[in-house]
Amino acid sequence: MTAFKSDFLNTLQERGFIHQCSDFAGLDALAAKGEATAYVGYDCTAPSLHIGNYLTMMMLHWLQQSGNKPITLMGGGTTMVGDPSGKDETRAIRTVTEIEANKASIRGVFAKVLRYGESKSDAIMLDNAEWLTKLNYIDMLRDVGRHFSVNRMLTMDSVRLRLEREQEMSFIEFNYMVCQAYDFVELAKRTGCSLQMGGSDQWGNIIMGVDLGRRMGTHQLYALTTPLLTTASGAKMGKTAQGAVWLNADQFSPYDFWQYWRNTEDADVGKFLKLFTTLPMSEIRKLEVLGGSEINEAKKVLATEATALLHGRDAASEAAETARRTFEEGALAETLPTVEIPRGEFDAGLGVLNAFVKAGLVASNGEARRQIKGGGLRVNDEPVTDEKMALSANHLTPEGVIKLSFGKKKHILLKPA
Repeated sequence: MTAFKSDFLNTLQERGFIHQCSDFAGLDALAAKGEATAYVGYDCTAPSLHIGNYLTMMMLHWLQQSGNKPITLMGGGTTMVGDPSGKDETRAIRTVTEIEANKASIRGVFAKVLRYGESKSDAIMLDNAEWLTKLNYIDMLRDVGRHFSVNRMLTMDSVRLRLEREQEMSFIEFNYMVCQAYDFVELAKRTGCSLQMGGSDQWGNIIMGVDLGRRMGTHQLYALTTPLLTTASGAKMGKTAQGAVWLNADQFSPYDFWQYWRNTEDADVGKFLKLFTTLPMSEIRKLEVLGGSEINEAKKVLATEATALLHGRDAASEAAETARRTFEEGALAETLPTVEIPRGEFDAGLGVLNAFVKAGLVASNGEARRQIKGGGLRVNDEPVTDEKMALSANHLTPEGVIKLSFGKKKHILLKPA
């Protein structure tokens, strides 16, 4: 393990954030003096960011904790182009209205892990639509485009992998790395930014920005990436049966977020405590060596601390207590996630297959049938044996809800409304 001068790189290394860096020595010296201004870009492709974005948000968090300055860059402009990284198909072109709505929905999450303000190390938020949407095409080609080698662009993973799989890449997508590189140069000029961070799939795009800065006369720029998230079993992290693990509470409840971490594989507990909590390393070391049934206590700490950081301590404590009552006492915890069903639809007789689909516990009627055959679905803690069963007022608990369960750990309350 390398001994760095800066708290920033020492912390990132100790916690497992570092994948590649363009110049460790140069960046280390800058960060040690508290003069590293760094940014991460976040495109507005959905109303919420997800777990993968959370990882880079934590990199910005530790940057700020070490006395350096973070920038969160909203991709109001680049979202109009569409990042081809890791995609086999062209991203859907979103309208300006959609992008603005997504941007507004995303903005609030950053304040959960970063401090914004006017002080030297306070975070700032910018939007690349401010400069990208004002560019003149011919000027862009002459002033910026001439610095790019198409030969080199074709070797970048975001392009090369698409072409190797014989998947079409549109001209607009091919320009994405030009836009991202120009962002880096623009931020360098506007704010003195010297570092861009991102996932390892962004390495090529970030390096293009470092090179463009050199060609366009900025100060020295640096690149730093983090490994893409995978579990110990090799699966890509951040997906559940219900879909992505979103950061906004209205798309993925604090209880679901808590449960996601509680269900971590044993071998990943230490890794995720380092990446997704702010617990001191001394405490993490004690937790990651636990074995047997004790590892479940470490998972609860992970779930509670990760949820508290994003959704607040009260929401985390409520989620932990809901889980305890549900699993340890077998009680009906009214704070379980609730899905409302129109009263008319309920009174007409709601088929059990449809009910589990509406609750988001299964993806389709076919999956519900398979789970029933395997004994995996329950209504009010009673196994479902008849796929033609209809839910009615007879199934309502005294609290006026119906508890649907998939396995031992996934529960949803259905409430006629």
